[in-house]
Amino acid sequence: MTLEGTYAPSKQRWVRDQVEAFEASDGARANTLRDTGDPIVVITSVGARSGKLRKNPVMRVERDGTYVAIASKGGSPDHPEWYHNFLAHPEVELQDGPGKHTYVARLAEGEERDEWWRYAVETWPTYASYQERTDREIPVFVLERVA
Repeated sequence: MTLEGTYAPSKQRWVRDQVEAFEASDGARANTLRDTGDPIVVITSVGARSGKLRKNPVMRVERDGTYVAIASKGGSPDHPEWYHNFLAHPEVELQDGPGKHTYVARLAEGEERDEWWRYAVETWPTYASYQERTDREIPVFVLERVA
C-alpha cells in the first residue's frame, strides 16, 4: 500500500536535498549520511498534525528484514518531529536502496527496546554518544513489513 497525500518537504535544506537525490536515483545516490558516509534509508510518514507526507533520511539499522528507527535527534533534549508522526500514524513507507515497502512502526519497550538499542549502537556507535547528551531515553521504533 502506498501512503497518499500531499508531500511537505522538510524545512531543513540538507534533508530536502538528500531525499530528492535519493528518490531521483532510486536509492543509488545520497544513500549515506552526509557527514559520515554511513548508510541511510528514507522513511515517509504522515504528519501527526498536518496530515501531510513527511520524508526523512534515517540511519539504516536492519536485521532479518526488520528495521528500527532511532529517535535520537542527535542527542537533543526533544524528539524528532517524525517521532510524533509514527505514534499518530504508525503506517510508514521505508525505502532502502531501490526497495520501497510499507511498514508498521511501533515503539519498543523494556527488554525488546534494550535489545534493539544495543544492536543499533553496534551498527552505528554514535548513538551511544547521543544518549550521553540527553536526559531522555532515546526512543526505538521497530518497523515490521506489512505483508
